[in-house]
Amino acid sequence: MNKLRIGVDLAHKLIQVCSSTNNKVHSNNEMTLQQFSEYLVSLSPSTIIFEACASANYWHQFATSLGHNSLLISARLVMSVRQSQKTDKNDALAVLQASLLPDVHFITAKSINEQQAQSMLKLREHSVKQKAALKNQLTGLLREFNISSGRSISQFVVTIQDTLEDAENGFCDAFRKMLKVSLDLYLTLTEAIAAYDLALAKWIDDTPSCKKLMRLEGVGILNAIHLFINLSSGELARFKAGKDAAACIGLTPTQHSSGGKVSLGKISRRRNTTLRSLLITGAMAVIQQIVKREPKTSKERWLKALIERRGKKCAAVALANKTVRTAFSLINNKTEYKAVLL
Repeated sequence: MNKLRIGVDLAHKLIQVCSSTNNKVHSNNEMTLQQFSEYLVSLSPSTIIFEACASANYWHQFATSLGHNSLLISARLVMSVRQSQKTDKNDALAVLQASLLPDVHFITAKSINEQQAQSMLKLREHSVKQKAALKNQLTGLLREFNISSGRSISQFVVTIQDTLEDAENGFCDAFRKMLKVSLDLYLTLTEAIAAYDLALAKWIDDTPSCKKLMRLEGVGILNAIHLFINLSSGELARFKAGKDAAACIGLTPTQHSSGGKVSLGKISRRRNTTLRSLLITGAMAVIQQIVKREPKTSKERWLKALIERRGKKCAAVALANKTVRTAFSLINNKTEYKAVLL
């Protein structure tokens, strides 16, 4: 492999390519997608650094298939290294410069299988948000006419259906048509979410390394896939210990230390908010069941004692932290989780 290093700033239609040899830049050119593909094919095996952004996984996979040493680097790190105004040339140069920093951490790329699972998660999340927003909007509109819909899905649907069938409420045809279209959209979103859930369950069945995570307390389909994707690739995959991954998610107190004095604060809210929220929600569901009965495992005994000392919320964060650390060990050491019974 030669000493050629290439920093690549990816964009939708054009790609900026900055190449150097022996720490000396000798070109910084703009290419189309087709030109860049042909460039990679004609290039002898080299080190290529992509800024982690949209399409970075695709180009990483393509470059790797051609024998190149392909690396992904954090966009935040690139931004901090860029020395001048934000231009494509400066960004490509910053990608190259950031890759030469000592002890730099590169991001683990996702496989096609992981990309597909992540896409399904995002589609489901978008549908859930649309469904909730539509339900809230229709509920508010009906209240303007002193019509109260129930909190459950079935009560909500029945209320709108009864409203459409009531010929004496004074609603015009245009308003009734709007309600009917909105109700149909709500039901369609409900069906879409159910279909996404089936697809995600099928994906887990086809991915044994992910399926074993569901044995952890408070981990369902969504938590298992999120944990697997984040711990197998991306920023969390670079860590050597589960405690570091948990800290990156935001499940440990933030630290602000100076002059040998250690100061701990609250848990960070700038990290992976989606994964942290799912983990704490799952942990809280476990806690709600444990407080009603006697502990059956050593972890449940630890958790129940923690609830008595610190309360449910602190215990939920602690359990989520332990879940991440255990999942990290299961994935990296290829082991199975077995609860220790009392």
